[in-house]
Amino acid sequence: MWKLKRYLRPYWVATLLAPLLMILEVYMDLLQPKLMASIVNDGIMQGNLPHIQSTGAMMLGIALIGLIGGAGCTLFSSIAAQNFGADVRKDLFAKVQTFSFRNLDRFSTGSLVTRLTQDIVQIQLLVQMTLRILVRAPLLIVGSFVMAMLISPRLGLILIVAIPLLSLTLYTLIRLSFPLFAKVQAKLDGVNTVLQENLSGIRVVKAFVRSAYEQSRFGRANRDYTDMALKAARVVAFNMPIMTLILNLSIVAVLWFGGAQNWEGSLSIGELAAFINYVMQLLSSLMMVGMMLVNVSRAKVSADRINEVFAVQPDIADAPDARRDCIRSGQVVFDRVSFSYGSDGEKTKLVLEDISFTAEAGQTVAILGAIGSGKTSLVSLIPRLYEPDSGRVLIDGADVSKLPLDELRSHIGMVLQQSILFTGPIRDNIRFGKPDATLEEVEAAAKAAQAHDFIMELPDGYDTVLGQRGVNLSGGQKQRIAIARALVLRPAILILDDSTSAVDLRTEALIQQALGELMERSTCFVIAQRISSVRQADLILVLEDGRITAQGTHDELIRSSAVYQDIYRSQQTKEDALHG
Repeated sequence: MWKLKRYLRPYWVATLLAPLLMILEVYMDLLQPKLMASIVNDGIMQGNLPHIQSTGAMMLGIALIGLIGGAGCTLFSSIAAQNFGADVRKDLFAKVQTFSFRNLDRFSTGSLVTRLTQDIVQIQLLVQMTLRILVRAPLLIVGSFVMAMLISPRLGLILIVAIPLLSLTLYTLIRLSFPLFAKVQAKLDGVNTVLQENLSGIRVVKAFVRSAYEQSRFGRANRDYTDMALKAARVVAFNMPIMTLILNLSIVAVLWFGGAQNWEGSLSIGELAAFINYVMQLLSSLMMVGMMLVNVSRAKVSADRINEVFAVQPDIADAPDARRDCIRSGQVVFDRVSFSYGSDGEKTKLVLEDISFTAEAGQTVAILGAIGSGKTSLVSLIPRLYEPDSGRVLIDGADVSKLPLDELRSHIGMVLQQSILFTGPIRDNIRFGKPDATLEEVEAAAKAAQAHDFIMELPDGYDTVLGQRGVNLSGGQKQRIAIARALVLRPAILILDDSTSAVDLRTEALIQQALGELMERSTCFVIAQRISSVRQADLILVLEDGRITAQGTHDELIRSSAVYQDIYRSQQTKEDALHG
């Protein structure tokens, strides 16, 4: 947690004022029992009404001053804690944005959501409680002990016995509960992961009538979390009864021995009442520390999880000798590239092995292959979403690892397999990669993607607000907007990863024709399932088990590649059957 202290520095004024105001409140609280003893001894016992009135008025004034101190402490501690949490959340989110895909593979989406929300809330609450309770409680403990010992050193021996007992209870509790809270947060990750997967794939769940299965899966994750939370709660539950028992036994002992001292005449009734008040303040504050330490252990787990994300070093970053203005025409060369999804030295099977080919500027390169052959992995290396294990990817002769990421990716338009749209107007979704794009540029890209017509039929045209993930559009409409989003960049390199799978053949043909006109100078990579979609490509790569088994034009591959011939014949047979 100490690593996060830098986030309090901008709010040092509030961080300083909060404990100072709490000191004021504590000082006022410590005066009250002393004044109460004076009222009992010199007022009630002596029948001195003016003394009762004057001292009572003084107690009221002191209480008001304490109220100001307490309210001020709450205000400033809230300011410091809320801003602390907001800054940590902002930087943690920014850190996640720097991660490569390989870095993101380390954390589930549910885990990152938990860390950005509940974990930050835990340490935010700790900061606020530290500035209040962890200032108030120790001061009250020390102050009450001193005041009680000044009243009666003999009765103070009771505190000398009670305090170590309470401290031992707290120590045992923390030792037992700390590892459990780490497991609780891990189980909560599991709940959030299942929830996130279900909500994002709810249409698939409904379509396959798997609601019962999903409820069962969520139920298991929820039950695991509940069981672990209850296990931790059972340990914490022992805290209050044990500490309350020690508190009550201490008060009974004070009354027992204090009463005896009063009979002896060595301790007045007022002093006994004041001593009891100080004992309750002291032991209650110690109990407060106990509950705080439980929160400290929770926050420690959360802080460790947050620091785990901060500690991750993005494995893809700008090289110290990065060169700008290297991308001109868009020639792409793969030079003996191999790639796997392993990380941190982990040995996994190669997804791509010894890939070599050249895509000349302005060419269209089609990539065919069975599911799992490495098509998407291959194109993901061009914008450095992943780094190759060996070999080089070159653009216009420059190794992509030597290019600044912002410049590299600004020259690459990519349409992923899954069309991800964001809540907001269609216009903003299309110009997502180029916020300053004009309306003319947006419309030109939409027309090329065959999206303009259906957009204009919507109630507000380009100002139509999309729901979460574009829920108010069909799959084909979402794909066309995603294509328009890539085209508005006018990139040197365009990557279409099976991006027309949800549109009909006629629309696909129109999109290809428009692409040929709009992107005639761009190098285009097309991952497709249908040979009919790519037979005009300048270069076709046939992938099988992560290797290029054949490359060439359609006519060349029909003559020379048995794998390509098999794919072609199987698709022709299906088309003949459909038209028969």
